[in-house]
Amino acid sequence: MIRVNPRLLNLKPYKVASHKIWSVPADERGGILKLDWNEATVAPSPKVKEALTKLIGEEDFLHLYPSTFNDALMQAMSDYTGMPSENLQYFGSSDALHEYISRAYLGEGRKVMVLWPSYDNFRLTAESTGASMCYSEMSRDFVFSPEKFAEDLAREKPDMAYLCNPNNPTGTLISRQTVEGFVKAFPETVFLLDEAYIEFSGEASSCPLVRAYDNLLVTRTLSKAFGLANIRFGYLIASAANIQAISRIRNPKNITTFTQVAATAALEDADYMRAYAEEVSRARALFVSEMNRAPLDRHFKAFPSYGNFVLIRCDAEKTKTAILDWYEKHDIYVRNVSQSESLKDCIRVSIGTRQQIERVLAITKLAITDEII
Repeated sequence: MIRVNPRLLNLKPYKVASHKIWSVPADERGGILKLDWNEATVAPSPKVKEALTKLIGEEDFLHLYPSTFNDALMQAMSDYTGMPSENLQYFGSSDALHEYISRAYLGEGRKVMVLWPSYDNFRLTAESTGASMCYSEMSRDFVFSPEKFAEDLAREKPDMAYLCNPNNPTGTLISRQTVEGFVKAFPETVFLLDEAYIEFSGEASSCPLVRAYDNLLVTRTLSKAFGLANIRFGYLIASAANIQAISRIRNPKNITTFTQVAATAALEDADYMRAYAEEVSRARALFVSEMNRAPLDRHFKAFPSYGNFVLIRCDAEKTKTAILDWYEKHDIYVRNVSQSESLKDCIRVSIGTRQQIERVLAITKLAITDEII
């Protein structure tokens, strides 16, 4: 009999959304609007394809392990973030990075506090180490209260606090000043700041704070604004001491040459990403405005967001079920969020270009016209 770690038997799995797009032939995917995983809705910089095409043309690399330290990639990360290389390290996705962080800082007897509701995969990652979880709940309308969060920190005294910023799925943003206040006031707590969506926020990153505070870890990804979800690339911004500590358990050969080349090309063409992020910001504003206007506001409430997604509360669970089915009928996939009781009537819609969002709005209005809801 195989003896599985008993700790894993009682863990609640992370619930992924449907990934039906991969069952559709490639030449038919163009008609599907995939807005359920917060991926970019357009291809990455053309320079990524150019770099990968050139790489494929090389005859002598597939049988070799990847480079374990890519100077060009480190320089591209430093140029993009404005941080010195001693404060940077790259990994095979931010999810993998969160696993390394959890192994390095958590374990039996450690406590983690999560601003809730939030990205549930980190909850699973932390719990798998044996750490216990506690939650600082936002209000019903998903308003973040710094005072309440500070009170929860003081009461729970967690070893680590997880803040997704902007927060997924609520779209909430915490200012750099507020982040610094927490980090400074609670020096015994390690703050893990997940900035997966920071490029869509229009606000400054908190990453410069890592040079002043060694209890702050900032994680980033190229899966969202840079359009490289399939490449799997994430990176850490932290104090030199924290970078060295986590690098002790990092396997440097697990970041493929394809990933390294694509990431370097994307980071070196950050202007392409910024143009896309600006387009998403405009489409997001349109979507929130229209969803909160008649006739849609009779059934839906769209919350303000700083990410490439918008959280929507339906007026009833039957409305939620009906609109999810209606969207899928029209080849639009959105996220049925369910990790918190406060989300039971909610869906999350990833935001793409204006043209894509106008299609979603038209189909949503048609649901009312056809009395689907």
